[in-house]
Amino acid sequence: MEKQKIGSHAVIAGQWPLNSTKPTLIFIHGAALSKGLWRFQVEGLADIANTIALDLPGHKDSSGEAFNTIADYAASVMEFVSLMAPSYPILCGLSMGGAIVLELLISQPDFFRAGILMHTGARLKVLPFVFETIQKDYASYFDLALEFTLSRKSDRPRLRGVLQEITEMSPEVALKDFYACNAFDRMNDLGRIKTPVLVMAGDEDRLTPVRYGEYLKENIEGCRMTTIPDTGHLSPLEKPDTVNREIRDFIVSLKQ
Repeated sequence: MEKQKIGSHAVIAGQWPLNSTKPTLIFIHGAALSKGLWRFQVEGLADIANTIALDLPGHKDSSGEAFNTIADYAASVMEFVSLMAPSYPILCGLSMGGAIVLELLISQPDFFRAGILMHTGARLKVLPFVFETIQKDYASYFDLALEFTLSRKSDRPRLRGVLQEITEMSPEVALKDFYACNAFDRMNDLGRIKTPVLVMAGDEDRLTPVRYGEYLKENIEGCRMTTIPDTGHLSPLEKPDTVNREIRDFIVSLKQ
């Protein structure tokens, strides 16, 4: 796995330089997280695609300031993609990252070859106690996130260490991320998406339940959906082999 800096964005890549004959998967993390969320996808899918996971502005190793709107994050990702000029770009985002993907598929309808929407929705209202916890005691937010994001069937002791590593430790950044999620609403614009889309949900996801994914499937033309069993909100870490298989199958279907 390679570490690079493209403009202000820090990234991890499955291979470098990129192979112009392959599609390019661009992975976008969720709120208060970082590029390490995608470690298993960046490595596990590098044979079939260029794989790149980025830190959004103000997160972990990227420079700049975090934003409080999805539109601003989407603009920063578009700037990143323009600098990189990848072949056959496919976006993949989880939760807030999925909202960023939706924003780009709507605002840039002819640029991206496809989109993968994981554990996300067209609207992402955040419960008030999340803001309260971050503002009062950010250390306790981590325990809250551990409780609510993972399935009870997942290996919590192992994933606790992984989450500590990939969580953005600035409460100011976390607040901006969740404000961005809370204000996001594209429920009436999904019909504008014409590119192929895969929706992935977890059957035990309490933050973005399966019904969020079902709404996306019903309102995006030609959308396909899969629900991963025994999985909470972070399937790339909880069920990496299953996630990689579903993404691989989707990429292969695009070539048919």
